[in-house]
Amino acid sequence: MRAEGAEAGSPARGGGGKEGQQFGRRLSDLLIAEGHITPDQLAQAVNEQLRTEEKLGAVLVRLGLITEDQLIGVLSRQYKVPIVELPEHTIAVETLRLVPAAVARKYDVLPVGRTASTLTLAMLDPTNLSALDEVSFRTGLRVQPALARPSALRKHIMQAYETSTESLADVLSLAEAEFAREGIGGRALEGHDLRASADQAPIVRLVNAILEEAIRRGASDVHLDPTETALRVRFRTDGMLVEAMAPPKRIEPAVVSRIKIMAGLDIAERRLPQDGRVKFRFHARDIDFRVSVLPTIFGESICMRVLDKDALKLDPAALGFDPWALNQFEKAIHSAHGVILITGPTGSGKTTTLYSALQALNSPDVHIVTLEDPVEYNLRGINQVQVREEVGLTFAGALRAFLRHDPDVILVGEMRDTETAQMAIRAALTGHLVMSTLHTNSSPATIARLVDMGLPPFLIASALRLIVAQRLVRKVCVDCREASEVDETSLAEHGHTPQGLGRVVTYAGKGCASCGFTGMRGRVAIYEVMPINADINELILESAPTTEILRVAREQGMRTLREAGLLKVLDGVTTVEEILRVTAE
Repeated sequence: MRAEGAEAGSPARGGGGKEGQQFGRRLSDLLIAEGHITPDQLAQAVNEQLRTEEKLGAVLVRLGLITEDQLIGVLSRQYKVPIVELPEHTIAVETLRLVPAAVARKYDVLPVGRTASTLTLAMLDPTNLSALDEVSFRTGLRVQPALARPSALRKHIMQAYETSTESLADVLSLAEAEFAREGIGGRALEGHDLRASADQAPIVRLVNAILEEAIRRGASDVHLDPTETALRVRFRTDGMLVEAMAPPKRIEPAVVSRIKIMAGLDIAERRLPQDGRVKFRFHARDIDFRVSVLPTIFGESICMRVLDKDALKLDPAALGFDPWALNQFEKAIHSAHGVILITGPTGSGKTTTLYSALQALNSPDVHIVTLEDPVEYNLRGINQVQVREEVGLTFAGALRAFLRHDPDVILVGEMRDTETAQMAIRAALTGHLVMSTLHTNSSPATIARLVDMGLPPFLIASALRLIVAQRLVRKVCVDCREASEVDETSLAEHGHTPQGLGRVVTYAGKGCASCGFTGMRGRVAIYEVMPINADINELILESAPTTEILRVAREQGMRTLREAGLLKVLDGVTTVEEILRVTAE
């Protein structure tokens, strides 16, 4: 562990630390004085801070106005506390046990070293006296605060406490013991008793632990499925569904009711599907869970989609486009009018791609409206409308209203029917840029799908600007990857066009704790980008077969999903097996 910037008189708590001490000038003044930001940038950040109620430093970093290193450097000088580079090796269990996981996560702190009388505590806010006092009281040690990069600190907190502190199994055992001791649980619970059991501390802890574990694993969805004997809890991580635990049947009603209470749903209604939303606080971040409750023969099944805005990538260049595809995508989204379609199965990242396009266009002189079902993330400066078919607010009906609202850019969540598709085409032909999604397997196949929906070829050719097909592929874990050499020509049998590279290095993960011993961690998109130019337009008007459209598009530079994926293999990002799995017909 490296420390720098420590000075005599650094603030510490415990053993006579001086409370209420004032440290230096304001952060904003120092940032301006040192030339990190301008007064105008400060005003922008303050406005955003008022909206989100985040700390100013966090807002400045999130907006890209300063780096984490610049922030902690200024804070170190302001508060006269050292900066710590968090160790790559595992922190001693004896040191970790001094600060419980709940306290570490509550305050974003991590014990990184100790002497006989002093505990060094990495933290985000060295002036958080509540954190310093609680840790000092619990440990009986003098606490020396130290600054760490926010992203690194949160990562280390998650990793450090994964195996050394209370696990899902521990929390479940406590809940089972509590229910057994009180003699409650099971289907006999009704009304007030059901709400009371859902509000009991063990159930609250268990549900919170499930949500926290989902976030730590980077899960996209949480499934709670009732069986005859248990409640099966599974996480979908990197596209793969993995079972995490199976609480006994007797606590199922309380767990389900707890989630329904958090989502603002009716706990007494068990016959009909319900939808809601949970806002969950985790490591000083608000993370939303979109909740869907479905009655089954064994009880109520719950699926929760994890909506972590901090993990949302809104820069098209960071999504996975190759240079040619990115250039075509950016040209299309800056068109004055036309239709851009993003295609792929559910869960293939279409919403992220669309949101990245909107963010690239989002400015005070562009009026953007979206029609979504549901609205997954709130985008600042954009008018987002939620479809509500129960009151008559459908995709097609709302589109008609949009055209009277003077929009420049319209996002339609999905072209579900012919009427919506016709309205979108009409909007594009009257001077609007329209973006939407379809469920098709490839870019060329999208043309046939539009024709099947009843759209005449001349309208399709007139309005379309770009079609993008996409998939998400798992990435090789960078912590355990191993290199191997193969001949580039060996990839030809899978659809790769050799580029004369000869022997190339590819990677595969052997499995480690970071990736759950799968060898894969995280996902990246692969794209099949087809610009609609004069040649493609002519084929559309001639009702040419999909194979002919594919041939011409490839001649003009388009890479198929398989070809784009194999380039990721050559870049060391993923494996051949993963590409074959995702792009299988």
